[in-house]
Amino acid sequence: MESGGITRNSRALVTAVAVTALLIALYSVLSQVVGPEVYGPDDTEIAVSAGDRFTIEVPDDPGDGRHWIIAAPRPDPDVLRPAAGGSPGALEAWRKAAPDARAGGPPPDRGSRALGFRAVHPGRTDLRLLRCRRCATGAEYEPGARALNFRITVG
Repeated sequence: MESGGITRNSRALVTAVAVTALLIALYSVLSQVVGPEVYGPDDTEIAVSAGDRFTIEVPDDPGDGRHWIIAAPRPDPDVLRPAAGGSPGALEAWRKAAPDARAGGPPPDRGSRALGFRAVHPGRTDLRLLRCRRCATGAEYEPGARALNFRITVG
């Protein structure tokens, strides 16, 4: 059998590169299929790696006029950002988006909402989510308001 002028070392290198490319493609596909880790309201201590995306699923009733916001004190943006747009105000924009435009968000009639976040750099920060109607100063004291507090550690 003729080798076509390709040396044995070159064939081994091409094979190694092809296998590496295949493994990278396989990892990319699997990471999309598996999706982000999902946490609930009782998961107050969350540990993730830098670059990870994760979801916090919170109870929601879209018919009662309340919505979830990232409340003060806001998390350190060098450690954690909303996955919807990367800025601390992105959760509000995410909330206003059409239901099918919210990546990972369940349909509004399910009784829960998935809020996506992205771990940026190693560190530790606190995340406070507040469910309120007007969401102005003192919103945590509104009747029916609910606050959820999370400690996020990015390693």
